[in-house]
Amino acid sequence: MPNGRCRMHGGTNPGAPKGNRNAWKHGCASAEAVALRRETAALLKMMRKTARDVV
Repeated sequence: MPNGRCRMHGGTNPGAPKGNRNAWKHGCASAEAVALRRETAALLKMMRKTARDVV
């Protein structure tokens, strides 16, 4: 919102600061986890394409 407040909740806080280890829950959205999922998806895509080409 233009005034810096949430229109639903009224707060100005956008959440925990970056790098705040006290706000760390499980790491599913960490940069390393996201990169690993992207790499795995790319490998799976390449494997499926290779399997289609072989058959």
